Amino acid sequence: MTEQKKLSITGSSLRAYIMIAVLALIWVYFHWATNYVFMTSRNLSNLMTQMSVTGILAVGMLMVIVSGNIDLSVGSVLGFAGGIAAFSMANLGYGIPVSIAFAIVVGVLIGTFHGALTAYLNIPAFIVTLGGLLAWRGAVKWLLSGNTIPISEDTFKAIGQSNLSPTSGWILAGVAIVFVVFMAYRRANAVREYGLGEPNYVKEAAAAIIPIGAIAAFIWTMNNYLGVPIPVLILLAVALLGAFITNSTTFGRYLYAIGGNADAARLSGINNKRNILKVYALLGALTGVASLIFTARVGSAAPDAGVLKELDAIAACVIGGASLVGGRGTIFGACLGALIMASLDNGMSLLNVRDFMQDIIKGSILVAAVGLDMAGRKQG
Repeated sequence: MTEQKKLSITGSSLRAYIMIAVLALIWVYFHWATNYVFMTSRNLSNLMTQMSVTGILAVGMLMVIVSGNIDLSVGSVLGFAGGIAAFSMANLGYGIPVSIAFAIVVGVLIGTFHGALTAYLNIPAFIVTLGGLLAWRGAVKWLLSGNTIPISEDTFKAIGQSNLSPTSGWILAGVAIVFVVFMAYRRANAVREYGLGEPNYVKEAAAAIIPIGAIAAFIWTMNNYLGVPIPVLILLAVALLGAFITNSTTFGRYLYAIGGNADAARLSGINNKRNILKVYALLGALTGVASLIFTARVGSAAPDAGVLKELDAIAACVIGGASLVGGRGTIFGACLGALIMASLDNGMSLLNVRDFMQDIIKGSILVAAVGLDMAGRKQG
């Protein structure tokens, strides 16, 4: 491992610790300022549900940003895909599985279209997706005729409103803890396999205590209210998938290479255009999933659904350590950034902070995060 790589890992870990500390301070402050309401099981359950849509969008957006691109249209695509699902059930009489498939397929097709324009016609991603922001918002207004379509299907609404039973939650926790222990055991044995010495099981067991404690605390907190929300469960599955793609697949490594230096990646044999097309299609699929949760949670499809969600997703990625010039960022950081954004929204709402002030604060945080990133790059 080179010295540069070591410094990169150290910097990334330091930023993650700083973000966790900032999140802890935000939670402590809001808990005190709201007369000890913020960190109750009920509010934390609502908070996690609120962040699920932004978190799913942030996972897909992170991979696009890592490749050196951007997508400003995900909020409009979310509204359009959710409108497709509601229109399919209410006006066309299709069942829930077909309507769900429609929403996801529409997201994939739109993402593929944006990726093709960006990769193969060399139109800047900023322009393509800025046009998409306007075009798909117009499409959902046309589809819904400017009206709100209520959803009467309780099974569909359960996607965004239901919870796991406490027993199922603890079973899920058990599975997750077994996985953490298995990964710790595997890391310890990897030392012997690569001829680096004898495995240190005590060290790996100590390192596993924190994630195991976090899993148990999370399930206990959620079960103290209604159980683990289904949207949060979907977010966790998406985050694990995103982490696997970025850390353990050739496609994920290609995205970092393209974002780090597109010309060098191309000269090394990477098909930049194909991979950019694929990452936009993947973001489209995740946007379709997020649209289902959003639509099910509010129980209706509206012409203004998803407005400014693209900015929340981008802000989550940047706050989480992603660089807007590409080549850097993690799924964990993006999800942590989404949690910070949702915590600010939730806490300020509990404190009855005016809407315009909330926008000013969130916008200032986004600019500050980008400024810190650029300052760090100049120093590097």
